[in-house]
This record gives sequence, structure tokens and C-alpha cells, in this order.
Amino acid sequence: MPSMETSSTSRSASTSGCSSVSDAVSVTVSVVGSAMVVDSNDTRCQSKGVTSHAHDRGGRPPATSRVALERAALALFAAHGFAETTVEEIAEAAGVGRRTFFRYFDSKNDVMWGEFDALLADMGAWLAAIDDDVPMVEALRQAVVRFNSLPPEAVPAHRERMALILRVPALQAHSTLRYAAWREVVAAFAARRLGAEPADFAPQLLGHLALGAAVAAYEQWLGDEAADLSALLTTAFEALPGEPDLTRRT
Repeated sequence: MPSMETSSTSRSASTSGCSSVSDAVSVTVSVVGSAMVVDSNDTRCQSKGVTSHAHDRGGRPPATSRVALERAALALFAAHGFAETTVEEIAEAAGVGRRTFFRYFDSKNDVMWGEFDALLADMGAWLAAIDDDVPMVEALRQAVVRFNSLPPEAVPAHRERMALILRVPALQAHSTLRYAAWREVVAAFAARRLGAEPADFAPQLLGHLALGAAVAAYEQWLGDEAADLSALLTTAFEALPGEPDLTRRT
């Protein structure tokens, strides 16, 4: 699922002026997610420490950033609905052509996920580096809370984006691909800890359990504007079984 400031030292970005999707100032995704932070007086951006051109498809960096397209898309989704908004309308709102849109995104659905792939790679690297003395589920809790942390200014935009991802049928179907990639990062970590293969039952089970815990926390968070996402994620992961239960065979 999907946002996250992964650490105050390794991931920093300007958050001045962030407010909502309609302002098109801060754009975020999570669980699995990515947080885009944009200065309202500038077109530069960072997505959790990844520059806006990190996933450009070659050639000279164009004047229009992928974040400009995200801002335009999310504003249109908020105003008219996801299904009712076309790629052509997003491109027009961003002041570019349809071909430019597809330089950055394979489809309209992909707009919602920001720099997800880069952030997921970062989460995998963080899990690979964590001390083996940290219990497996606790390490996952820390990683997921870190992956989904964001500054207060970015919360309204992140809520709107996550509401779309979790509630729009077309996005729910598309999300299964992203969720699968997220689970595999968890399974790879669990396999290393358990001396197993990522495809083995215990690592795969933990991947599904971790994703379920994160999605459940997000659903509660979306239903309560006063709720704290990090606290909900912590509660969810504390309810997961520990390593002995996962390795037991029946």
C-alpha cells in the first residue's frame, strides 16, 4: 500500500507550503508508498531523497517534471474523479502533450505511485543493513513506520491519494502489482533471517501478514482524521506473530 520520510538525516526535503492535492503542493504515496514534496514557489521537487528526474526515460531533462504531471493529475482526480479524468486532460493541465505524459508514466494508474520503486529499494536496503539482534518483526515494524512517515504538511494530500488507491476499483486492481513487489522485499528479508528461500512458506506468509497489517492500519487512518498513522502501524505490527510461530511446522 502506500508514504514515508525514511529518516531525518538520509531523507530530507523542503515541506514549506504543503497542504492538499487541490493546492498541488505536496504529493504523497505509501505502504508501501512514496512522498513527493514540492515547494509551492518552485517546480523543483524531491521524492524521499530521489530527484524528480530519477526515472526519466533518457535524453535531456525536460522542462516539465513528473511531479508537475502528478500535481495536475491529483488536482483533476480530486475535482472530477479518477475514472472521469483522461490522460489527455492531465497532459493539457500540465501544459504538455500526451507523449510527454508517457515519458514518465506507463498509464494513468501509475501516477498515483510516485517514486514507489526507488522507495521500495531503499526499504530493502535498510532491512538488509539492520542489526541481526533486532527481532525480525520489530525490524519490519521499524522499516514500515519509516517507509510511511511524512511531515504534517503532507498529510492532507497523502490522505486523498491513499483514499483513491484503496477505494477506486481500477486502482485496487493495479495495486496488486505494487503490493506483490512490496511483499517480496519483506519475504527476502525474512528468508535471510530464517535461513530459507524467499519463495518458501514462512517468508511468503510474513510478507502477506505484513502487508495486511499495513493496509489495515491505513484503512483505520483514513476513517479517522485524528488518528496517528505511525501509532496504528505500530499497533498492527505488534499484533503479528513472532519468529518462533512462523518457523513452526505442523
